[in-house]
Amino acid sequence: MLFDRLALHVGIPRALVYKMTSRQTAGPPNHRRVPESSRMNRATAKHLIERYFRQLTDGCGNGDCSNEFCASCRDFQPLDNNSAAAKALELFCEEEGDYSALNRIIGRIFSSAEALVQSFRKDEPNPAGTHQDSPDPTDADKHAKQREQPAEKMGASSATALPDKGLNQMSDPCEVTVDIDAVRRVYDRFLSLDQVEAALVNALVYLTPNMELDLEYLDVYETNPDYLNIFIIVLENRNLHSPEYLEVALPQFCKAMCKLPVSALARLAKLWSVYGLSHIRRMLETFQQLITFTVVSNEYDSENLVNDDQTVVAATQCLKVAFYANILGGEMNVEHNEDEEEDPESDELTLHELLGEERLYKKGPRVDPLEKELGVRPVDSIKPLIPFEEFVNESLNEVVEMDKDFTFFKVNAETKFSFQSCPFILNVITKNQGLYYDNRIRMYSERRLTALYSMVQGQQPNPYLKLKVRRDHIIDDALLEMISMENPSDLKKQLFVEFEGEQGVDEGGVSKEFFQLVLEEIFNPDIGMFSYDDDTKLFWFNSSSLENEAQYTLVGLVLGLAIYNNCILDVHFPMVVYRKLMGKKGTYLDLSDSHPALYHSLKELLQYSGNVEEDMMLTYQISHTDLFGNPILYDLKEQGDQIPEFVDMYADYILNKSVERQFKAFKKGFLIVTNESPLKYLFRPEEVEMLICGSRKLDFEALEKTTEYDGGYSKDSQIIKDFWETIHSFGEEQKRLFLQFTTGTDRAPVGGLGKLKMIIAKNGSDTDRLPTSHTCFNALLLPEYSSKEKLKERLLKAITYAKGFGML
Repeated sequence: MLFDRLALHVGIPRALVYKMTSRQTAGPPNHRRVPESSRMNRATAKHLIERYFRQLTDGCGNGDCSNEFCASCRDFQPLDNNSAAAKALELFCEEEGDYSALNRIIGRIFSSAEALVQSFRKDEPNPAGTHQDSPDPTDADKHAKQREQPAEKMGASSATALPDKGLNQMSDPCEVTVDIDAVRRVYDRFLSLDQVEAALVNALVYLTPNMELDLEYLDVYETNPDYLNIFIIVLENRNLHSPEYLEVALPQFCKAMCKLPVSALARLAKLWSVYGLSHIRRMLETFQQLITFTVVSNEYDSENLVNDDQTVVAATQCLKVAFYANILGGEMNVEHNEDEEEDPESDELTLHELLGEERLYKKGPRVDPLEKELGVRPVDSIKPLIPFEEFVNESLNEVVEMDKDFTFFKVNAETKFSFQSCPFILNVITKNQGLYYDNRIRMYSERRLTALYSMVQGQQPNPYLKLKVRRDHIIDDALLEMISMENPSDLKKQLFVEFEGEQGVDEGGVSKEFFQLVLEEIFNPDIGMFSYDDDTKLFWFNSSSLENEAQYTLVGLVLGLAIYNNCILDVHFPMVVYRKLMGKKGTYLDLSDSHPALYHSLKELLQYSGNVEEDMMLTYQISHTDLFGNPILYDLKEQGDQIPEFVDMYADYILNKSVERQFKAFKKGFLIVTNESPLKYLFRPEEVEMLICGSRKLDFEALEKTTEYDGGYSKDSQIIKDFWETIHSFGEEQKRLFLQFTTGTDRAPVGGLGKLKMIIAKNGSDTDRLPTSHTCFNALLLPEYSSKEKLKERLLKAITYAKGFGML
């Protein structure tokens, strides 16, 4: 049959392609035009297409041939058989002005799973590490060249490079039989013809339901791994995100793709990571376009949840493959993991389990199946190809009902989809809502358990975590109250703080003041628990501290409680602290943030081309000073001659070994509060910092809209108008000083300054007194100054000279 043979021209078994052996040649379309009125029968069409194919592959034999579509022409660029077949068909269609034959072939091939599996086959597999598939060769060769990159970019030695095994896997992630170059060339020709777009769309609509059935009920991938070829070929269509595909074809395709087993999705992720940045970005944009298009085209509410929209769910799960490909394709550190402390298991039933809550509070961390299959986590990423923020879909975040989504995530994960299972698509505000529900439900659970336990014991129930402390002994009292608790789960109750000798009900403000005072004392340089860098404005663990582990455990507890009780703290740690909390050891690159002077010195050492040992008298012995300024010598290694190894060991000592005792106690306190929380699963290190410390982005317009007034002031009061005009005229540093003065921190809470709820209260008539504040209530006490100039002068003096009255 003619159409059986024509189908072969776009990649189906090559044997029949080679049957075209006659050395006749046909001129290009503009050389011989058949009248449009003539109707060509199949035999004639077959004959003409075969002539074009032989012309493109064998030529006419005339060395002086001037036909640009003849292989004998001097300027002719040789084509492989797949490309020649497609070009022959294109020439035929152009000459006849009739694309029906091409459309029929596209329909036959692209609507058949069996045909696509056998299409665009390679002659033989590419050798490992010789991929030429990427549109940008520099992207495709990225992993093969990583070990040759300068040490300051990839880490000193293995600190930030992939292990050999992982690198080899990603240079040749899987043996696929698709000739991707041929696929792309054919698409380049097809998609330049408006007449064939509809054929591709219709073929995909017909193809995908059968694929979904094959994968769900016939386990076709397990019996034939080449079934993945279909997805590789279809996803090379760069028009998938166009309107023609968005309503039916692409949604159906995504649903079929979700039926692939995890091992197949992992192969796709590895393959895309080798294809490089442009390919991953196209996948990202394709799935994001579908999610956004679907969300804005529908209305969702508490009854009609976006979680039940199968198109959005499927596209999100497909986007996950691109997310992990993005990590694999970038710079990673899959080594240097912090040791995880395992809780000893008990055979005794807990109260949670007796109450049927074991599903809500599962032991052990949640692990994404695709993450486990690939052996890579988001925290392993040093620099992804595409910033993680681009995987967030704001349209989706606006319609997710997080109370319902949380229930699906915690309780109904087997039957209902939760977007928290794909946290990369959620912004920090949305994820924080999920964390809030988790924290509140756990607080209520602990309260109920306490009541039950008290009834059994005949004691008065204590449903809250109540701390009674003295201001002048706040560290000792806090340690006594928290560290010595017999039941650590009491820390997961709602926090209420009472200062001895003071009246007042803790509605959040007293707890905030407690956190402020604890941190102010702990981070006092005179205590020596932490060292402070005047240049970076950051604190680091003092390896020579004389304080015991309990003090560091208290700091970890405070950070955990702040997250648990939704309170922003004014702490200043380098990012490596949060990476270590999330399971990664510090490496050479982390020094750029925590110890910038040391980092630049080591960077220059790595770049030095002379004899380091002779020129610099450098050995594997390093020194630093203790709390009293005395030198301490430490031998990194008895003998060594590799500078990158020296740099790695130096960084490991500074960031890990020298502070191991202090950090281990600190992390223990943090995990006591957060160990059962989805924190580690949902948030990346930089997002954990935002939860604890707030956001660096300050929107004072939003703060003005949400600020409340008291004592006789309103938004229409002249001094309030003058006040906001003054604030908006401040520079960035002055705005931060004002925020520090008013709230105790120079950052915004998660969600921005609009979530702050600041209060401006009248504090008397015109006076020379400075404005004052109650940071625990975000309250500014503002006298009614007689002029805008006086207001500005008094306010600037207050915020400038108030340093030291905040937390730090």
